[in-house]
Amino acid sequence: MRYLLGWSRTKIASGLLATTMIFMGACSSGEVSSSGESSSSGSNSGKVIRIAIGTQDQVINTAVGGATVRELELLEKHLPTDGKYEGVKYDIQWSSYTSGPPITNKMLADQIDIGLMGDFPATINLIKFQQEAADADTIFIGTLAYSPNGAGNAVVVPKDSDAKTLADLKGGTVSVPFGSAAHGMLLKALADAGLDPETDVELISQAPEVGGSSLRTGQIDAHADFVPFGELFPFRGFARKIFDGAQTGVPTLHGITVRSDFAEEYPEIVVAYLKAVLEANQMFQDDPEGISAQIEEWSGVEKEVVYMFLGPSGLQTLDPTIGEVQVSTLKNSITTLTSLGKIEKPVNPEEVVNWIDESYLLTAMEELGLNYDEVIATAEAYQITGKDALTGEAIEDPKLAAQFWVQGEETVTNFASIANMVKALSALQTEGQAADVMFVHDYNNGWKLFAENAYFVSNGDEVAAFLVEADAQTYASSTGGQMTAFRGLQDLYADRQPVLVGAQQ
Repeated sequence: MRYLLGWSRTKIASGLLATTMIFMGACSSGEVSSSGESSSSGSNSGKVIRIAIGTQDQVINTAVGGATVRELELLEKHLPTDGKYEGVKYDIQWSSYTSGPPITNKMLADQIDIGLMGDFPATINLIKFQQEAADADTIFIGTLAYSPNGAGNAVVVPKDSDAKTLADLKGGTVSVPFGSAAHGMLLKALADAGLDPETDVELISQAPEVGGSSLRTGQIDAHADFVPFGELFPFRGFARKIFDGAQTGVPTLHGITVRSDFAEEYPEIVVAYLKAVLEANQMFQDDPEGISAQIEEWSGVEKEVVYMFLGPSGLQTLDPTIGEVQVSTLKNSITTLTSLGKIEKPVNPEEVVNWIDESYLLTAMEELGLNYDEVIATAEAYQITGKDALTGEAIEDPKLAAQFWVQGEETVTNFASIANMVKALSALQTEGQAADVMFVHDYNNGWKLFAENAYFVSNGDEVAAFLVEADAQTYASSTGGQMTAFRGLQDLYADRQPVLVGAQQ
């Protein structure tokens, strides 16, 4: 479904449109002369248009709209330079935050024009503007990355913790950024596990960096968070994931909001920004390892974790469109935030449709020669393909595929099966080489997993991986297979020394 001009401009139509010409040079419109004085209405000479964008560099779901666009100067490439923009100068101001709420505050103060944030912060952003701002609203204009099942949110415990399930956290202290999508995920997950969040655990609010420190020092029993920390902390070796948001089946996303006054005065700039996002998506799909390595430089988040989320068969889908999944995500955010007491005045979840306007994205696609349905199809087809690096056989089922990233190599090596990957890894280690990371996929659901943190069931050369230990136990019982950890799998193939036929690109 395409949400064309779904957002209602009733609130500001009578005032803004009537006064646009009067305030064309005012600071609130973002246009000032290079000397700090208002530009004349008859010439663009010396006119400066501010474009202030708030992103979250460490929250790598925003990378295609934030760091990638910023560092590769993709927005500059697409900004208009003719018509009413002929002769203008652009003042592009980037700022990065650890969460969405500061971005909303800056947008309310007219210090940020375009904000990138997760579903819960985006919902609060839209509601705050509707209920508190007198001069503008915000519009939801596109998606950065999303998961239809909630992958990306997660609960982790210290690596040496005895806890294997949420039920094991009873009586413990669990931290989570209050008001985030991870908070909503945690409450649902605890309830599903038979725990009362009010009495069975002590919930405290901690930002990602604080939660990570608390895990390291043993001050908390578990930490729940959003992308990428549920994978980043285990990758860094001090935490272990015991619950993935995908187990809730509740979708999550990161998206783009823009101030309505900015979008109405400068629609061509909003379109230019979305062109930059579309190009960033394409660049990532063309070279996921290369862009992941660059994002590591820009954000400090290791390339392997970036690739896990945004690479082929990753945890998140790079699809800029706004479909039913995205609408459902935002509606769920309203419902959950209301139950958490984060929305003071009642809001009908159906209001979401009135905040969405996909017309800017459609124009961006049209001007780039892209087809809307093909963009969606490309995102859905962004899976592991090609040939097995060990046997040369075709990789037909991405859910059964496995990968490793050899230290010092620029690309990931792909395999049609976990068994082939482990055999190749054994040979690699015999040669004195090592892999920085090994990826497998949950046998039941296809979720991408770090191999060292997964549960396995082996039947000869048939190996299945699972996120949840109970799922592995069930599969082992039904097939007569043997449950093992990844180290156990390696031992099974330790004496085999196959030769790789060539890495698959």
